[in-house]
Amino acid sequence: MHAVTRSRNASAITAIGMKQEQIKTLIDALAASDLAELEYSENGSTLRLVKLSALGVATAVRSPSAARKAPRQALEETTAVASTECLAPLFGVVHLQPAPGEPPFVQPGQAVEAGQLLCVIEAMKMFNEVRADRAGTVQQVLVHSGQEVEAGQPLFRFG
Repeated sequence: MHAVTRSRNASAITAIGMKQEQIKTLIDALAASDLAELEYSENGSTLRLVKLSALGVATAVRSPSAARKAPRQALEETTAVASTECLAPLFGVVHLQPAPGEPPFVQPGQAVEAGQLLCVIEAMKMFNEVRADRAGTVQQVLVHSGQEVEAGQPLFRFG
């Protein structure tokens, strides 16, 4: 689940009074909610956030080479990436285990069921569960516990 920002002039927003931290807070709030979009106005500037899923766009991270390809081919490739990776739904700190010293939720080589807890992302003192959207086998854990992750960043690779 990604969020895209659109504005008349993104640098002008920060100069007029909307701070980067405030923008990140709005992005995290949208990502954690069931809303498809959020619009916020302040001092004559407007920030509109829209989840890519609401736009009908695949929620995978695109490589620069994919942007140069035909749109249909690039969309097919990013959809293939999305089917084999679990992406962070929001910005925060990832926790791969329930508590320090305890075993991780999942490990490479482990089979998982749809809906199984993979990790937790802490954002603004809230713990957001990340669950498998389908059954599969964890091939690789792509992050470390305690690492800060961005929305859309791959967390796990499945086979």
